[in-house]
Amino acid sequence: MVDADQTFVIVGGGLAGAKAAETLRAEGFTGRVILICDERDHPYERPPLSKGYLLGSAERDSVFVHEPAWYAQHDVELHLGATVAAVDRAAKTVRFGEDGTTVRYDKLLLATGAEPRRLDIPGTDLVGVHHLRRLAHSERLKGVLTSLGRDNGHLVIAGAGWIGLEIAAAARHYGAEVTVVHRGPTPLHSVLGPELGQLFAELHREHGVRFHFGATLTEITGQDGMVLAARTDDGEEHPAHAVLAAIGAAPRTALAEAAGLELADPASGGGVLVDERLRTSDPDIYAAGDVASFPHALFSTRLRVEHWANALNGGPAAARAMLGRDGIYDRVPYFFTDQYDLGMEYSGWAPPGSYDQVVIRGDAGKREFIAFWVREGRVLAGMNVNVWDVTDPIQALIRSREAVDTEALADPHVPLESLVA
Repeated sequence: MVDADQTFVIVGGGLAGAKAAETLRAEGFTGRVILICDERDHPYERPPLSKGYLLGSAERDSVFVHEPAWYAQHDVELHLGATVAAVDRAAKTVRFGEDGTTVRYDKLLLATGAEPRRLDIPGTDLVGVHHLRRLAHSERLKGVLTSLGRDNGHLVIAGAGWIGLEIAAAARHYGAEVTVVHRGPTPLHSVLGPELGQLFAELHREHGVRFHFGATLTEITGQDGMVLAARTDDGEEHPAHAVLAAIGAAPRTALAEAAGLELADPASGGGVLVDERLRTSDPDIYAAGDVASFPHALFSTRLRVEHWANALNGGPAAARAMLGRDGIYDRVPYFFTDQYDLGMEYSGWAPPGSYDQVVIRGDAGKREFIAFWVREGRVLAGMNVNVWDVTDPIQALIRSREAVDTEALADPHVPLESLVA
């Protein structure tokens, strides 16, 4: 069958889906490309929602992956505000949820992303309880933070992960009072460990954020339908005019599960099970982005990565695999954050228990340093804080899988490039 006779369907209009459609055309695919997005906005990138756009330093149009005209210009059939109700693997069709029409596919890509986990406590139906995932959420939250800052209002954030901390920084930018409730002993404890987690706690405290560690929210109380306070499991009560749930995200696997595709164990992050070429248990269906659980040879485990770079690179990798191109998906995980005057990039994967040492290069006190998570001399991950243009050598150290001299690793006068075997 020639390209022109084939139809490739992409379910999910985020960065992964949009970049997959772009790659199909860039690689010369001449068949039908159908991109189905359940939002009415054109495909956009999510980092600005908790960073530049939320802070007011980036315009709304800057978040979109392509100009609106790009899709028609590249003959991509874009369905906005549309949902897929079911995938029929035997008939190789997807059924739209709005009118029940079906479209046949030759190859299907699931880029359905993730959704924020909701607080399962009394009071979440009150006006003033928020979460952040979509552009509309960010727009609404920007207005809330502006009002809180103007009226000396209080925001309580449940969760001290990346989203929680970025929104805490944005809230302080607008002048709102902020309390962060987190069950761990430090922010980002499960990602960075206690040493680096404490650094982020100090950063936020310097900017007026209050932390309540070792606790979880148990109830949101209100008056006249509006948020009034947030209570924790240790009996504390925090004044609140708004509450933000930032307790993580869950992969959107319902469509894949209903279609009978294999899923990853929820205990290890869940998601749709794919191989090293992002192919699911059905050879004509692929998955990419937040929803995909893929085997990573470098770390000898399965990963499900929710960060921007995984969508940016995973969508194109899946598109090339759908076209039969050779190559495996083994990108080193990468993400970044901006909070106040701190900018950070992180490469690698080093969960608790996987490393035996954290090596610091530079001055952590001045927040100008690189941290390396090391096991038996081998670099598993690296985080550069207010130090730039070092991502390539950090990732090269991770990919080398060779033990390095940790004294040289800690010495800013020794070029990182010289440590790569």
